[in-house]
Amino acid sequence: MAEKELINEARESLLNHDKEAAEDVAKRGLAAGISPEKLMNEGFIAGIRELGDRFDEGEVFLPELMLAAEAMEAAMAICNAALPEGKSESRGTVVIGTVEGDVHDIGKAIVASYLRASGYVVHDLGRDVSAETFAEKAAEVGADIVGSSALLTATLRQQANIEQALRDAGLRDRVKTVVGGAVCTQGWADKIGADAYAKDAGDGIAKIEKLLGH
Repeated sequence: MAEKELINEARESLLNHDKEAAEDVAKRGLAAGISPEKLMNEGFIAGIRELGDRFDEGEVFLPELMLAAEAMEAAMAICNAALPEGKSESRGTVVIGTVEGDVHDIGKAIVASYLRASGYVVHDLGRDVSAETFAEKAAEVGADIVGSSALLTATLRQQANIEQALRDAGLRDRVKTVVGGAVCTQGWADKIGADAYAKDAGDGIAKIEKLLGH
């Protein structure tokens, strides 16, 4: 099968959120001599991005996006395993979580899954996470991005506390921050000094990629 056809098949496997198909075409593409980088960038990543655009436009829904993310992770694992030792594809390291006192995490989970599937190293801290934990994890893993979600007015202040915790840890100059959640606004992001505001999951992904120059 021609290289172009296999790459298109990789893209289609993500659009169809088909994990088995994604794993199969990853193996066949590599066996056919397509480089892991090309198969990932022109096939799988192109597919997950297109699906993300459809999600933003309301053409697909959360279950399909989550299934596609699982398929993407499986395909990426196969492609990364074929890379020379020490050359595993990583587009950046992201620490993400829902702030202390808040247990909502659907939007945050979408962002984490999409980024992980797209080749980022993602450390999802979960829900109800203290500002100090964000800073500690960012220092531990050498994070490029710290993303926080707040969906309750009462917990919004925690995003300012994360900014302060990163400053206290001496990390703020080298870590970019993205804030989001139902009660978050661009004005709030500007006030606390965050690098970007994300109005929803799709926007969060776009802002993170822009901050990292992708």
